[in-house]
Amino acid sequence: MGLDDLIKRIEEDWFGFDVAIATPDVMGKVGRLGKKLGPRGLMPSPKAGTITFDLAKTIREVKAGRVEFRVDKTSLLHVPAGRLSFNEDALMANIASVIDAVVRARPSGAKGTYVKSVVLASTMSPSVRLDVPAALALKP
Repeated sequence: MGLDDLIKRIEEDWFGFDVAIATPDVMGKVGRLGKKLGPRGLMPSPKAGTITFDLAKTIREVKAGRVEFRVDKTSLLHVPAGRLSFNEDALMANIASVIDAVVRARPSGAKGTYVKSVVLASTMSPSVRLDVPAALALKP
């Protein structure tokens, strides 16, 4: 299956993938999929690191569990930190890694309190509010 075949399948509303990775030289063809991939957050972009010539490294990172996070327009950050199948130690390590990544991503010009609250929520359960200083003290 080649690039043109994949483009045709995506145009027919096939989305059997979690991440789209492309090289810069094929973005002319992939660009016309923007209306399909963009709303789902699947459109390759240099900012997300999904447009690159080093495909092997990017694919390794994605398979290893690289997670991207963005702040929405209400300043909320939604990041997956684990699954039901994770044991307690793995879940705590992931939560600590997510909090550490958010703190490291703080822009240098940001003033005031950067993290105001931390809440854990599963899909179909009530959320649990964490103590912010204790959450920020977690180390991966």
